[in-house]
Amino acid sequence: MVEHRRKSARTVWMLALTIVGVHVAGVALAGEEPVTVGVTLSSTGPGASLGIPERQTISMLPATLGGRAVRYVLLDDGSDPSTAAKNARKLATEDKADAIIGSSTTPACMAVAAVAAEVSTPQLALCPFVPRLEQMRYVFSLPQSVAVMSDALFDDMRVHNVKTLGFIGFADSYGEAWLKDVQTRAEARGIRMTDVERYVRTDSTVTAQTLKLLATHPDAILIAASGTPGVLPMSALRDRGYKGRLYQTHGVANNDFLRVAGKTAEGVIVPVGSILVAEQLPASNRSRGVALDFAKRYEAQFGAGSRNLFAGYAFDAYLLLDKAVATALRSAAPGTQAFRDALAGALANVTDLPATHGVININAKDHSAYGVSGRVLVVVRGGQWILN
Repeated sequence: MVEHRRKSARTVWMLALTIVGVHVAGVALAGEEPVTVGVTLSSTGPGASLGIPERQTISMLPATLGGRAVRYVLLDDGSDPSTAAKNARKLATEDKADAIIGSSTTPACMAVAAVAAEVSTPQLALCPFVPRLEQMRYVFSLPQSVAVMSDALFDDMRVHNVKTLGFIGFADSYGEAWLKDVQTRAEARGIRMTDVERYVRTDSTVTAQTLKLLATHPDAILIAASGTPGVLPMSALRDRGYKGRLYQTHGVANNDFLRVAGKTAEGVIVPVGSILVAEQLPASNRSRGVALDFAKRYEAQFGAGSRNLFAGYAFDAYLLLDKAVATALRSAAPGTQAFRDALAGALANVTDLPATHGVININAKDHSAYGVSGRVLVVVRGGQWILN
């Protein structure tokens, strides 16, 4: 296991050097200071099914941001928050990053946010969380917030007359954020919570938690997890004959989840961004064209059906930075604190930007990229994501 992680880390370092080499060549021709973007992703560990497609997206990005050559420095944090924090500090202090993208899991994102705020460097997080007030100036989140996605699930519960709800989620900041929202929303909508269970991302069994949930006979069960570890409780519930409505969060929306889950994913309801079902969206949807274009290019490189939310988040981070960097360059040069401050200010004012998940709108009080226009509900049918 240790050797595998070491090999994975070396692979990521080789990719980082390749990306840096290509983009620095562009800088030499331009004769200008490049924009430096540090990236820390969970390319190994429990969050790998999220981090790998994000890493793949970084490898196919254009060599400029806002018209200026860009240098990407890419690190693997192994899904570990402490490593993510160390990576963020290295990227900001040693590599002089003008912005940091990452990480892939919520605990790791929160660790990066603490460093980003401390060193006054903009962070574009690839996981949903609300930064602390003192972090708000520099921290931005690409994925749809828990509140935005949870609201869609509860709308579905209302339509299907769900009166009782069970919950099982990660025993970490991602699971807790969902639990807090679900408990509040359930009470407001007159839905009784029958049982709350938790598990760890690396657990190999959830038998005890499953039996407790089943004993309460809920109309529906919500699983708050991300990546392939989200399969474990769902499979356990199906294996024990649970027939109620099953909900998952947008943290599981990739084909690795479908591959591992197999038939146990049939009928599960998930809130997602536009990219997953771009072809099924109406022509009037403003993100449809962006999503289709990226999905086509991504699948051409990584295989048919390989598109996923997490690759889309990484590409949307590029679109967001591309627009903000062009604005920041008007007042400061890359590699300076003045540029990082200008970039943070520009990011906080990006509005009406069509991207792969929806239309991005950010303001000073809300640093989450997407509102309700950036979500749709899908159901798994025959191993496919189908617009609900």
